[in-house]
Amino acid sequence: MYCVKEPITEHEQIREILGEEFASQTAKVIDHIDDHCRLWIERSPFLIVASSDAKGNTDASPKGDPAGFVKVLDAKTLAIPDRIGNHRGDTFFNLLENPSIGLIFIVPGRKEVIRINGQATIARDIELREMMKVNGHQPDLAIIVRVQEAFFHCGKSMIRSGMWQPDKWPSVDGLPSYAQALKDHGALPDHIEDLENRMSHNETDRLY
Repeated sequence: MYCVKEPITEHEQIREILGEEFASQTAKVIDHIDDHCRLWIERSPFLIVASSDAKGNTDASPKGDPAGFVKVLDAKTLAIPDRIGNHRGDTFFNLLENPSIGLIFIVPGRKEVIRINGQATIARDIELREMMKVNGHQPDLAIIVRVQEAFFHCGKSMIRSGMWQPDKWPSVDGLPSYAQALKDHGALPDHIEDLENRMSHNETDRLY
């Protein structure tokens, strides 16, 4: 196990290294969804949901759907549908213990992202689930987020990663398939061909 030789343990150490805060970056945080944020959320087909349990164990989960799948109910409230998944429920179990939630909304082709922090409730309200139907299927659950902070985050990470520049993408040759990773990490007895077929079925027939 790697041993950290120069740990940072104080706020002052971080501030000394980073330098003074930029006024534009502290003033940009608002406590609601304004028109700029609403338009961005309505164009976003993908977000990352961060949560943690009462002990501080953290999780980050991807959510994706056609753009507009996250509903802006009002200036302080978002609704996120839960689609058919892996049945783990990590985010839900975390939120039952600790309602704090963090979101990152990504719009393909744009360098910037929107970050939202708030408090979440797990809901079964039928009217909410009806409005989030896709292909005739309504989600079984929804996450309601009470917005506390909303702000745009600059595009440096996207620029550095070359996320939207195919010529900068690394080769995928030699990467394990999802089925191979499941088999090896879980020491599963299944034949790899059977797992590959199940994964293919999962991706084509179990989206909604």
